[in-house]
Amino acid sequence: MTTPLLRDEEAEVGQPSTETGAHDNAPHVWLLRIISALIVPAVLALFFVVFEFLQDPRRNKLLQIALAIVVGVGGVWLLYWALDRVVTLLPERAQAAVRPFVFAGPALMILGFYLVYPTVDTILTSLRNARGDEFVGLDNYIRIFTESSYLLSIRNSVFWAVIVPIVCVIAGLAIATLADLLPRRTESVFKSLIFLPMAVSFVGASVVFTFIYNFRPEGFGEQIGLLNAIVQALGGSPTDWLRMPFWNNLFLMVILVWTQTGFAMVILSAAIKGVPDELLEAARIDGANEWQVFRRITVPTIASTIVVVWTTILITTWKVFDIVAVMTGGRDGTSVVAEKMVTEFFTFQNNGIGAALAVVLLIAVTPILVINIRRFREQEATR
Repeated sequence: MTTPLLRDEEAEVGQPSTETGAHDNAPHVWLLRIISALIVPAVLALFFVVFEFLQDPRRNKLLQIALAIVVGVGGVWLLYWALDRVVTLLPERAQAAVRPFVFAGPALMILGFYLVYPTVDTILTSLRNARGDEFVGLDNYIRIFTESSYLLSIRNSVFWAVIVPIVCVIAGLAIATLADLLPRRTESVFKSLIFLPMAVSFVGASVVFTFIYNFRPEGFGEQIGLLNAIVQALGGSPTDWLRMPFWNNLFLMVILVWTQTGFAMVILSAAIKGVPDELLEAARIDGANEWQVFRRITVPTIASTIVVVWTTILITTWKVFDIVAVMTGGRDGTSVVAEKMVTEFFTFQNNGIGAALAVVLLIAVTPILVINIRRFREQEATR
């Protein structure tokens, strides 16, 4: 039986948490949070406006850089130090509620400005004409989903989004599984070689594959393309690979697969090494062969990692521009949404259509981001 004294003590113990929660949600506390999060961005903006010296092209560049580093780094440190000192003057409960906003708030505000504002501006631009001075409603979107050139870009992007992530995940999973069977030193060298293309930019990778797919018509010199050299060595005729309808898209996809398979391999290899040995041994003792162990134990155990890798590569695939721009420029039926967007913006100066294509990309990528966030939360909840 609980005595009155114990009940009084329990009430006293429980009371502060209620008061703290109410205090944290008080209007004046939220006002302090917002002000503390805005101080650093406001001071930085004022710094760049006032310091005309840093924007004067006639000044010494090294002096400008040195001043920007000293004043920028030192000034920001001093600003955070001063804000922290001010927070210590607040009541103890208010300190705990406001201090996180002093340090994390400015980054969130700046990030929000550079993400939210351009997004809203792009959506509004997509509702205007090419010059952006007249409201046209959904006309740009109607054009995108009715004209053949834009439909071709959307079809190709969907094609890329289906094939590339699947091939990368399967290849990465296969390589990671086989590499796990190698001796440790050999495994490290093997993985390094597979991962190496990840360090190459898409433009650099495209230049490399230019020499692989290179084709010269008859009378314009010898064939220097690696693929055509192999074909000729086998008795075939050289082919202009990047002008073959349908197949040219697949040849371009090979470049992205080459650069992204190493990423998939590294992440999936780490996940495979995290599979408990007890599960694998128990399956083998029960009579399962290696394929059954892999299919029924390893793959289900690392399923969440596979989804994360797949969605990450899928987002990269939707945004691919460099490969198409360098290799074909979108000609011969190879255009994709990202390449078409840049072309409309900067080549044809059609801001309305370019912004509409950007919104289409945003809509296509958003569900993938939601899936990634949900999977991450599920993983955190199971830890």
